[in-house]
This record gives sequence, C-alpha cells and structure tokens, in this order.
Amino acid sequence: MGFADFRTALVTGASSGIGAATVRRLCAEGLEVYAVARDEGRLAALSAETGCRACAVDVNDLGALTQLAGSAEFDVLVNNAGQSRRSNILDTAPDDVDTLVDVNLRAVLHLTRVIVPGMAKRDRGHVVNISSIAGHYAFGENATTFNSSVAYHATKAGIHSLSRQLRVDLFGTRVRVTEVSPGRVATGIFQNPDVGGGGNDRFVGAFETLQPEDIADAIAFAVGSPMRMNVAMLEVIPIFQVVGDLRFARRTEAAQQTEIKKRS
Repeated sequence: MGFADFRTALVTGASSGIGAATVRRLCAEGLEVYAVARDEGRLAALSAETGCRACAVDVNDLGALTQLAGSAEFDVLVNNAGQSRRSNILDTAPDDVDTLVDVNLRAVLHLTRVIVPGMAKRDRGHVVNISSIAGHYAFGENATTFNSSVAYHATKAGIHSLSRQLRVDLFGTRVRVTEVSPGRVATGIFQNPDVGGGGNDRFVGAFETLQPEDIADAIAFAVGSPMRMNVAMLEVIPIFQVVGDLRFARRTEAAQQTEIKKRS
C-alpha cells in the first residue's frame, strides 16, 4: 500500500475543517505530518492531540514556505488551504480577487514548485490538491448553495488545470497526483459572513452535508492505494446534491429585465 512507502506529509489549511481532519487521518496512518496554518492556538491543540508538527506559517509568505520546504523530505503534499467570497464578476471587490488568487492558487503553485522537484528526484511522492466542484460547474444565484465569487471558481479551475498538467510534467516518475473535488462540506467556510448571510444554519443545518472526515477518507484512499495505481480525480458530493444548472429565459422575460435595468 502507498502508506508503507511514505514517511512525511505536509498539509496546508490544517487548523480546522478538511485540513485538520486530514492531519488526524495521516497521523493515524503513521506519517509524520507538518500541519501548516496561521492559527497558532488551534495548531497547538491539534499537535497535542495527534503529535503533528505545528507550523504557524502564512501560505502567502514565500520565504517561510521555501524554508519549510527545505526542512524535510516530504513524501505527501496536501494543498488544502483556501478561502471564498460571495459576489459575481459585476461586483467583485479588488481585494477579494487578490486574496483568492494569492491563497487559492498562487500559494499552491509556489508550494508545488518548491516541494515536488524533490519528490521527482527521489522518484517517490504524492500530491493531493483540494479543488472544488466550483472549478468544474457554474452556479446560478438560485442554486441551493452559497453564491461563491467568480474569482473563487476561477482559482479552483486553476487547481484542476494544475493537477492535470502536473501529471504530465511528472510522467515517468512514481510521483502521483490526485485532485479531490468536494461538494458541500460542513466546514467553517459556511460561517464566514463574506460568503453570505445565515451561516451554518442556512447552508449546512438543513441539508445532507459531507463532513471533513469524509474528504480525509477520500485522501487516505488515494494515498493508500497500491503504487501501481494513481487516483487522478475524486469528485465527492453529498448524496442529495446534484451539480449543473441549465436555465432559459423567455424573450418577454429578457426584455422585461432589460427595461428594468434601463430604468434603474
């Protein structure tokens, strides 16, 4: 199994949610896990619970990431850290665009750039990128999910593209790349006021929702698979969630909307 070939792992966004659940699962599999996040208090508690190495690092700090990458030979990299905002391209704030690109995409590219070459040189390793169904599907405002921003969708689509290209770049090595694309998961993102009013009760309480441990189990399945096998992509959604949104407007409705916009 894959776990028998690996000794160390690095997990970003590790202080809560999917990241913390992944740290717990990988530690339980016997790996030495470097848990990366900004919240020192939560990391300390997680370290006391699991024995992981707490690394209070901002993923936007390239110098700190580079130093961390050189502190160990990482066999498993889980790019999990991410943020979301609520808006569309018509009203997205400049700061939101910058934050989402920096955290969701730029940090992943840099961390991959400084860690994966070592995996390739050792001919051993596994990269797990956490994307989102938002990177594959467009959501309308009437969708029964949070109306995440176009920048969020774009960054997660970038993670999907990165995962596919990384497999090409690593062809001929025994370094595997897995993209895990979750649907709705009961994490702190739904309690973020920037995502939309109502918080956890609105987006999680009334629905059948995945738990962070479900995604950690999916990651463990991929990492623990036989070395002859690469789980390229896992789309993991709740049993009562379906993706895709096809809508049509009647000509009269479209004309009415146009007239309303002209008057406003």
